[in-house]
Amino acid sequence: MHISKGKDVDLQRSSRDIFTGSVYQHTHIDDATGKRLRINLVKFAPGGRTTWHTHSFEQGLVIVEGRGIVATEAHEHVVEPGDVIVIPPEEKHWHGGTETTSMAHYSINQEGKTTVLEPVEKVLTD
Repeated sequence: MHISKGKDVDLQRSSRDIFTGSVYQHTHIDDATGKRLRINLVKFAPGGRTTWHTHSFEQGLVIVEGRGIVATEAHEHVVEPGDVIVIPPEEKHWHGGTETTSMAHYSINQEGKTTVLEPVEKVLTD
């Protein structure tokens, strides 16, 4: 068993190529502590977001703070604390803060491939 304590969260600015703007994250479960499961706390500053991307696995997001957007090519969805999202494998999507609000979520992933695509050009919802 592995326990990652919330009181020990140490958000660090991320420079991963999937993120644009100011994004911070803390890894709770990685490949050293979980066989297939990956859990990260990700906090997006206003205007911070992912690029468009896909995963080879099903992804879960649990919104824990702020107000943000989870989008597919067809829809932008405003999300708030308590909202839970399931993104099917290979669905092109992005998520992050709005232009004026921050948002934090837990991402629940599996081992697999993430394909980073183009940056988000225009956000319709705020």
